Amino acid sequence: MGRIFVIDIEGRCYSCRCCDTPLALADDVLSRTFNCRKGRAYLFSNVVNITAGPPDERMMLSGMHTVEDIYCCCCGQQLGWKYVAAHDKSQKYKEGKFVLERWRIDEEVSEEFNLDTRPSSSDGENH
Repeated sequence: MGRIFVIDIEGRCYSCRCCDTPLALADDVLSRTFNCRKGRAYLFSNVVNITAGPPDERMMLSGMHTVEDIYCCCCGQQLGWKYVAAHDKSQKYKEGKFVLERWRIDEEVSEEFNLDTRPSSSDGENH
């Protein structure tokens, strides 16, 4: 395996709970109202310092999606998933967006900042 290059980000951010690698800026949170199998999750417009697994077709609560699991580039912990394609037109807004599972990340932000009051659909695997 080659050398790992980590992108450092400035500002309030979320990081990997296992190794503290920065993952996303608080300003990139699109929604805090997503859900996954183990609880809450956040939808992000941009995430760094990750690797992606192969595309996979999954039935989620909001319908069929093509997703890629995403992992921390430093420690390899699974963090969530990236929406590659949505099969339902009403879910197209998720394409290219990232979901980080709340229990797998740490926040360096206060909950009083960036409170999301916009309605959003929750998503998780429908098993």
